[in-house]
Amino acid sequence: MNRQNISSGADYEAIAGYSRAVRLGNIVHVSGTTATDGASAIIGIGDSAAQTDFIIRKIERALNAAGAQLADVVRTRIYLAPGADWEAVSHVHGKYFGDIRPANTLLYIHALVGEEYLVEMEAEAIISSSQQ
Repeated sequence: MNRQNISSGADYEAIAGYSRAVRLGNIVHVSGTTATDGASAIIGIGDSAAQTDFIIRKIERALNAAGAQLADVVRTRIYLAPGADWEAVSHVHGKYFGDIRPANTLLYIHALVGEEYLVEMEAEAIISSSQQ
């Protein structure tokens, strides 16, 4: 199977040795994603819902670059920093995935990579044979 590494263009991908997403066959894994734009600015400081919305749209761009779409997502994992509003996060997740209904894990952890990050999310997708 051919491996396709998807980059967001962030310098840190090369420094830390990771890809925004990796496609292997019809499976796409999207790395943990935070609400950071291309200029390293944090989006939605203090707003769990805004961060989640930005993150899902960022995940969608990575999926699209790999030939997938949100409808192909079979699993999401959401990590919340202390102070994050899990209900707001769940409502935004439901806005995008309510009809798709991937398996999901939602948990609070001690901290994320920076104080202003409230949410980090990763996703896995399986591209249907009709899209390959």
